[in-house]
Amino acid sequence: MIEFILPCVLGYTSVPPADDMSMVLNAIRIVESSGNDDAVGDNGNAIGPFQIWEVYWMDATEFSGLDGDYRNCYDRKYAERIVRSYMKRYATEKRLGRTVNMQDIARIHNGGPNGYRKDSTLGYWKKVKIQLRKLGWDGN
Repeated sequence: MIEFILPCVLGYTSVPPADDMSMVLNAIRIVESSGNDDAVGDNGNAIGPFQIWEVYWMDATEFSGLDGDYRNCYDRKYAERIVRSYMKRYATEKRLGRTVNMQDIARIHNGGPNGYRKDSTLGYWKKVKIQLRKLGWDGN
């Protein structure tokens, strides 16, 4: 219980607590691919359940040191590790100047490192928020 309360009181140092992060990643996965691990989108530029572009993958692996090949992004567990690594790099309290929330994570995933500030990612956030509510989230 203390592990959950402390981040809420002190603010996140990097990304939200594990439960929140898992929930938003599930919602993103549903929005991106309807849960299809073999999905290919954006004219062949995005692959896997999270629709990861190669440049996103390169950024995440460069930062985290994760092994693997871009095509491993078809594997749900590997792809999730890539997204988590990307968020550890860009969705941080230090970088955003405030507590990171699910909206930030969704919008950074969709719009890159500064996606949380782009108006063009607001529609994407609305789609993710709908999925979050279906998953039981009661936030704003």
